[in-house]
Amino acid sequence: QVQLVESGGGLVQPGGSLRLSCAASGISVSRSVMGWYRQTPGKQRELVASMTGGAATMYADTAKGRFTISRDNAFNTVYLQMNSLKPEDTAVYYCRAQRTIVAAYDYWGQGTPVTVSS
Repeated sequence: QVQLVESGGGLVQPGGSLRLSCAASGISVSRSVMGWYRQTPGKQRELVASMTGGAATMYADTAKGRFTISRDNAFNTVYLQMNSLKPEDTAVYYCRAQRTIVAAYDYWGQGTPVTVSS
């Protein structure tokens, strides 16, 4: 059974930092395309950052220079370090694991809320 469990969300002041974690079981983060997405009420879920199995990363323009995606293969966990947070970063953040070739899959976590407010 595949599980993606996010943690690390919460309330933070503008300019602050948070580190989100996505602990995976049932799949290997080093053999998946791992992504962090976020969603606010009434809006579509949007990609924030992703990392391929080969560790290539990609960031949304809104995340570049402030967010960093990383992984720890030993713990089968993916992280999103978020710095210089802004109120517009407020959203529910979701972890996604995809594999598009050979035994393809697409799994989502349950989400962790992030609120940036003074």
